[in-house]
This record gives sequence, C-alpha cells and structure tokens, in this order.
Amino acid sequence: MTPSPASGSRQGLAAGVGAYLLWGFLPLYFPLLEPASPLDISAHRVVWSWLVCLLLLVVTSRFREYTALLRNRQRMMRLALAAVLLSANWLIFLIGVLTGRVVEASLGYFMNPLVTVLLAVVVLREKINRAQWLGLGIAAAGLGVLTYENGRVPWISLGLAFSFGLYGLMKKQVAADVPALAGFTAETTALLPLALGYLAVITAQGTGTFGVADGPFGTRLDHVLLLMFSGVATAVPLLLFAAATRRIPLVTVGMIQFMTPIMQFLTGVFIYGEVMSPGRWIGFVCVWLALIVLSADALRKARQRPKLRREAR
Repeated sequence: MTPSPASGSRQGLAAGVGAYLLWGFLPLYFPLLEPASPLDISAHRVVWSWLVCLLLLVVTSRFREYTALLRNRQRMMRLALAAVLLSANWLIFLIGVLTGRVVEASLGYFMNPLVTVLLAVVVLREKINRAQWLGLGIAAAGLGVLTYENGRVPWISLGLAFSFGLYGLMKKQVAADVPALAGFTAETTALLPLALGYLAVITAQGTGTFGVADGPFGTRLDHVLLLMFSGVATAVPLLLFAAATRRIPLVTVGMIQFMTPIMQFLTGVFIYGEVMSPGRWIGFVCVWLALIVLSADALRKARQRPKLRREAR
C-alpha cells in the first residue's frame, strides 16, 4: 500500500526531529573520544561512516545505486567537492567542541539560514526582499558586536555556517538525481583515501589513539568502540535529514532546524559553563532577531503560495 500524504508528513517530521536531536547531542558525545584530536576524530568519522553506509546499501539492496554513482565522473566530482566542504564543517565543529567553544559553534548553526540567503544573492544571483535584507543587516550588526566583544572574528561560527551553507548548495545541484544513501556513501568514498592515509601515518608514528589510549570509562576497548560508533553518530542523522527533506516542506525543516543550535547553546552555557557576557548576549540576540525576521518572511510566503496558485487557475 502507498502511504498517505499525512502519514508521509508524520514520518518526515519524526525523521527531521530525530536528525536535529542527534546533532544537538554531539557536543556531549565528542569529548568522550579524547585524547583523539579533532583531525583524528574526523578521519575516523569518514572511515566508520563509509562502512555503516556500505552495510545499509547491502541490507536495502541499493548497492547498484552506489556503484552507478562511482562510474559517473561528473557527479562524483560534485559529490567530492561537497564531501570536502562537509569534512571541513566536521573539523571546525570538533575544534569548537574540544576547545571549549560550544556556544560559538552553536552560533554557526543559528547563522546557517542567513548564510543560505547570502549565498542565494552572491552565488545564484537571486533577488531578495526587504525583510531578508533587514535580517542580513541585523545579523551583520550582531557579528560586529561579537567581534568587538571577543577581540577577534568568530571564525568557528562563520566557518561552520559557510561550510554547511556551501555544502547544501552543492547538494542541491545534484539532489534530484542522487539517492541520499548512495550519495552520502559516495561522498565518504571520495574522502576515504585521505582518511585512511592519515590514520596509517599517525599509527606508524605512534601518535594515534585507536587501540592504544584509554577511554573515558578506563579501558582501551571503550575508546575503540566510541571511535567506531562515530560512524553511526555521523551517518544516521544525515540520512534522517535526507528522509525529512523529501517528505515535509522546507519551511517546516527550517523551523525545526533551530532545535540543534538551541540544544548546543544550552549545553555550552549550562553543562560546560561557558560565560555569556552582556556584549555576547547582545550579539546573539541580534542574530536571533534576524532569524525571527527571516522566519516570519518565510511563513508569510508559504501562506501566500496556495492563494497564488488558486488565482492562477
């Protein structure tokens, strides 16, 4: 039986909420992987994500979709570029989490919708309305306040926002023709030689932690298992996100995406005890106000579309 639209929407919403919840818990998970460095963890994420996706391809009988992608040079080049952007996002996020800057990392994901609008103007040459310009202006003011307050540009926030925004742009160009699971497997395949090469070098040098360092629970085995589980922690939310975007409107996706940075912000402030000075609060409030402006504009447009379709008939 074909699932009803309502059932598909419920499944899509559940998948989206699941994806953003899992992403929100990552700042609590990654510190468990120490003493592995951010680069070490990123390499392990590539390797174990690739293995998890291969298993899923076999179980779901979709392995041919993956091999067909590998034979398509043009698509693989685009997916490889997307993979580089995604790996950069992973690395920057890990640096933020493991150096005690979870709040700054959360700001990057709050900024992601704003960067998407900016990329639409700069890269796609799209025209935006006054509300969107107002949102960008308020966000720029907030970044200015944060830069002055911290004495430096919040590069972790900007790096996360732009790397994920560009990743989304690359994925959008191939999303219609590339199945989600096969596409992500192809992306990790493009990164696999670099990841395996790096892990081989640090193992030969004796600086790797896999099977050597003790873990948070006092044994080497738990450190190994936690590093291996990074593949599941990486692949599952991305696949849930892909499932959500196919079943629910982008406006809904845009609304629930704020779950992740809110959880990360709260984790940084209340669990890791990061200080929020008055100037920092002002900067964050500016970014949040900009998001309210953009969200209100997006909701207004979503409500107008059915009316415009009816009038067009």
